[in-house]
Amino acid sequence: MVLDDLFQSHASDGEHWIPISDMMSGLMVIFLFISVAYMIKVSIDNKRIKDIAVTYNRLQNDLYLDLEREFRADLPRWKAVIDRQTLSVRWESPEVLFTQGGTELRPQFKEILEDFFPRYVAILTSPKYNDDIEEVRIEGHTSSEWRYDVSLDSAYLLNMELSQNRTRSVLEFVLSLPDARVQTQKDWLKKHVTANGLSSSKLIFTNGREDKEASRRVEFRVRTNAEKRIVRILSDEP
Repeated sequence: MVLDDLFQSHASDGEHWIPISDMMSGLMVIFLFISVAYMIKVSIDNKRIKDIAVTYNRLQNDLYLDLEREFRADLPRWKAVIDRQTLSVRWESPEVLFTQGGTELRPQFKEILEDFFPRYVAILTSPKYNDDIEEVRIEGHTSSEWRYDVSLDSAYLLNMELSQNRTRSVLEFVLSLPDARVQTQKDWLKKHVTANGLSSSKLIFTNGREDKEASRRVEFRVRTNAEKRIVRILSDEP
C-alpha cells in the first residue's frame, strides 16, 4: 500500500515536469524569434541611415560642385567664397557691398549681382535641383559694434534693422533684373527666396577675436529639402 502511494507520488511529480519542460522549450522559441526580429530591424535601420546619408550628401555635394564650377573664376574678383557645408555664396568685403551705414547697394555690388544672380537662378531652377530646393536665403550680417556709443543691446537691435533693410534692398534689386533667367522664374523666386537680417548673431572670429570686417557680409544660402526626404525614409513613406 505504501509502495503504491510512493509510485503514484513520483508519477504525479513527473506529470508536473512535462508541461514545465514544454513551457521552457516554447520560451526558447519565442526568444529566438525576438532575436531574429531584432536583427532584421537593426539591418533595416542601418539601411535607412545609409539612405539618409547618401541622400543628404548627394544633394549637398552635387550642388556645391555645380556652383563652384560656375563661379570659380569670378570668386576672387568678387571677393567672395562658397562654403561647402552651408552651400553659401558669401561676400566678405563690406566696402564693396553698401554705402557706409546705409542700405543702398554700391555700383560695384550691383554689377556683381547682375552677373551672379541670373547664373545662380539657372542652376537652382534646373531640372536637376528644381524640386530639391526648400529655400534660398539672402542673409545680411553685421559686426557687433554700432557707429555711435550705444549699449550692446541697442547696437544689436539697430544692426538688426540695418541688416534687414539691406537684405530687402538686395532682394528688390535681384528680382528687378531684366535677365530672362530671372523674369521667367519670378513665381519660383517669390516662393523660395527670402530676405533675412541677422544682425550680429553669427559673427566671424579670427584667433578668438571678432573679425569685424569679415562679419559685415552678405550671403546667398541654399537650404535643400533633404530633411523632408529623411522624414519620408524614416517613416517608410514611398
